[in-house]
Amino acid sequence: MPFARLATATTPTCHIGLGLAAVGRPGYINLGRDRDLGEERTVEALRARTHELLDAAYAQGVRYIDAARSYGRAEEFLADWLAANPGIDDVVIGSKWGYTYTADWSTDAEHHEIKDHSLATYERQRAETDALLGERLDLYQIHSVTPDSPALTDKKLHAKLAEAAAGGLTVGISTSGPAQADAIRAALAVEADGKPLFRTVQATYNLLETSAEPALAEAHDAGLTVIVKEGMANGRLADPHAPQILRDVAAETGLGCDAVALAWILRRPWAGVVLSGAATVVQLTSNLHAPAVDLTDEQLDRLATLTEDPHSYWQHRGSLPWH
Repeated sequence: MPFARLATATTPTCHIGLGLAAVGRPGYINLGRDRDLGEERTVEALRARTHELLDAAYAQGVRYIDAARSYGRAEEFLADWLAANPGIDDVVIGSKWGYTYTADWSTDAEHHEIKDHSLATYERQRAETDALLGERLDLYQIHSVTPDSPALTDKKLHAKLAEAAAGGLTVGISTSGPAQADAIRAALAVEADGKPLFRTVQATYNLLETSAEPALAEAHDAGLTVIVKEGMANGRLADPHAPQILRDVAAETGLGCDAVALAWILRRPWAGVVLSGAATVVQLTSNLHAPAVDLTDEQLDRLATLTEDPHSYWQHRGSLPWH
């Protein structure tokens, strides 16, 4: 597995990756986006911002980069950065298929992305990703699998994914929604040619939404690499939106709410890579302080009180505006 390369990194930030969801397109659901990006959101402005983030991430030890077909032009921006830095060959590149970006570089589109886990979509998007990332792609995940996704039962799709895996590509899933645990367990049971098909799982997990934890531990025990997304709950755990308990603990540590929230995830023994969704270099640098946060048992107990009912959490997330 290409993720084995992460274990050889010498910096403590090797288990923090950079996700490009917030910078590959002008509209997203993260809180504070107006402050982070301002009004200048042309293709070239976001290309430059993405490259600046990638430069800073690599310089500070980040070795996993996460993109998706639906992240606007994130794959294109990443491909440009890789082409401009041919000597960088130790980063692991992951992307996702299953959502099509439909906002046409607008922040107020009626539909920003459309989900389709069919074989036809896989073949189309795989070709699109290959045209940009080619052999640099290490990991290709099905985007936002839920228990009712046809991707869990489509044998023809499984055969195509197994073919890609046989060619050296790591195949995985990402999940979303209140039934993430069910989707993860269903994915663990999927086989092709008598072997488990999926080698990674990427799931939402943070101080507010912990319902997938037992299933993620099971996935880790089964040999899958676990990638944690939305560790900041789309900005709900960052200043100025962070709950008071998190602010208090952060003040006690002398670091930011974001570093504390990510540090809490890094303590999980099953967490292989925890994604930063930073939109600025300042945010990224603050996120990368997470490995230095030392939380006491008493602080952990206080933070544990922030957990929400998963259905309430996902309902709240679904109400966040694209801006």
